[in-house]
Amino acid sequence: MTNQSNPTPIRVAALISGGGRTMLNIAECIDDGDLDAEIALVISSRPDAAGVSRALDLDLSVCVIDRKEYADVDTFSAAVWDRIRNTGVDLVVMAGFLCFLKIPDDFAGRVMNIHPALLPKFGGQGMYGHHVHEAVIAAGEKESGCTVHFVDNIYDHGPIILQRRCPVLPDDTPDSLAARVFEQELIAYPEAIRMYQDDAISE
Repeated sequence: MTNQSNPTPIRVAALISGGGRTMLNIAECIDDGDLDAEIALVISSRPDAAGVSRALDLDLSVCVIDRKEYADVDTFSAAVWDRIRNTGVDLVVMAGFLCFLKIPDDFAGRVMNIHPALLPKFGGQGMYGHHVHEAVIAAGEKESGCTVHFVDNIYDHGPIILQRRCPVLPDDTPDSLAARVFEQELIAYPEAIRMYQDDAISE
């Protein structure tokens, strides 16, 4: 699955629900010249998400589409995609977005997510944040990491773009493992965006 238009710079929408650390990392990579991209839009599913103020501090365009204000997934998804289409972005990156979002046909292969485990293990509904790291430790895994994948309409299911790995240490807690995995996420997501932009993603 590849991007045929290969725009430069690539226009990105970042979807957040919390602190926005992943969005901030992408913004930092852009500022440092490591990504030829622009965060054209930030959408938060929560008005009280700390990432909203952080995005505003960066002078990014921010829109709050509060999931609680929508009766179902369909109406919520429609509101999100209407705003994204009106902004004219090339790629959507889920950056700690904790709401299920239906992917329309015109954005198939244009929506990425990063998951804090090595999919297909430890994915699925309810598997996010510390839930994932607790499950990895409980299973006795010796290795974890992160997975960047295209998003489809099944939780943590779409085609894998890349993975980065790190050890699970004998004395790890969910917090310590999360920190080690996040170090890999900081590298993996910008790399996946560059691969998309360079038409370097195989099906």
